[in-house]
Amino acid sequence: MSGYRDYLYPADHPRITDVKGLDAYEYVPFAEQHHFTGGLIEGWRKLYDEPYVGVTADGAIIPGLFPLRRPDVADAAPVDAMVAAAERLFETLDVEQRERISYPIDSLEWRHWANPEFLQFDTGLRLEFQPEPVREAFLGLVEASLSERGATDVRTMMRINGFLGDVVGLPGILNEYSYNVAVFGEPSLTAPWGWQLFGHHCAVNCLVVDGQMVVSPVFLGAEPNEIDEGPYAGTVAFTERIELGRRIMAELSDEQRRVAVTSKSLTEGLPEGRIHPGDERHLGGAFQDNRVIPIEGVRIAEASEAAQEAVWALVADFVSILPEGPARLRMREIREHLADTWFSWMGGTGPDDPYYCRVQNPVVIVELDHHCGVFLSNETPQPFHIHTVMRTPNGNDYGHALVRQALGG
Repeated sequence: MSGYRDYLYPADHPRITDVKGLDAYEYVPFAEQHHFTGGLIEGWRKLYDEPYVGVTADGAIIPGLFPLRRPDVADAAPVDAMVAAAERLFETLDVEQRERISYPIDSLEWRHWANPEFLQFDTGLRLEFQPEPVREAFLGLVEASLSERGATDVRTMMRINGFLGDVVGLPGILNEYSYNVAVFGEPSLTAPWGWQLFGHHCAVNCLVVDGQMVVSPVFLGAEPNEIDEGPYAGTVAFTERIELGRRIMAELSDEQRRVAVTSKSLTEGLPEGRIHPGDERHLGGAFQDNRVIPIEGVRIAEASEAAQEAVWALVADFVSILPEGPARLRMREIREHLADTWFSWMGGTGPDDPYYCRVQNPVVIVELDHHCGVFLSNETPQPFHIHTVMRTPNGNDYGHALVRQALGG
């Protein structure tokens, strides 16, 4: 199978030369006018400011899924460490920076995250234009909030983005710090507050309230999914997650696999509108906070115990971004909905075939998709370009349901 380097554009190709030397802000007008990225922006613009409802399976929110309650100490979010890290961050900022990075807890800016390389919203501070102490302080907040694995995954996506920029010669729009960051609410041990990081192939929204934690929506992706030279050589992303998806298919019966596979092709014969020009097969990407995502595929409760455990293993790999206690609570919450958990698949089932899969129930949606090239030239999905998304449907992305209860709404 071809590696990603077989799909590098020549240095004199317009895909590279048209934007070479531009920085993030200089790239904005180009992206808005370009036939591809401009079309994405225009399509998403219609969704920017819709009143928040939440992702649903049929357009109706299922009530009562996310009660506000203080967890046991062993399962609580590391709020003490998070508040301390936030305070260290604010100590590095001047008045203007503090003002720019800070938003009310119920701010619409939560929902303006996006995963492309171009800026649609310049929320908060842009890390690449901040001094190193500010960058490191915000990443310290990320590390204090997430699991060690989760923080490593975030840094891996950022480093792969920087590697891609170096490989294709576009470090001005693709670099390790091409990310916007913001803090929502006042850091507190009990009141709701959180933070956001977003940019190319990495978007994380983290909310805590009195020990409860929601990390969602989360977008992690990579093009390519490996770093094969330089200081981070040997870094590889998503290998285990991809194999966990294949394991589910291996554990299903022949008939269950037939039902789970909604399309044998990733690109042909799909219903009109099923492939988005930017998200491809993803349904829960940027600006899809109110998307109706009907259930499809196979009901996991009807599968073998081994297949069920394979599904939970894939979901747990997404949930591993949370610290140990909150991750344990989250998986308990997710597994309680076994009867309403569905698994679907698109694409081939061979050991190297690119594919799309989704696990969906009332409290979680996780998606994994292989994509065509954006800064590489592959015109069909390839294993080295991966997007993954995690959503909390029925109104609790951004911890919205918890915030509403905490504020008495």
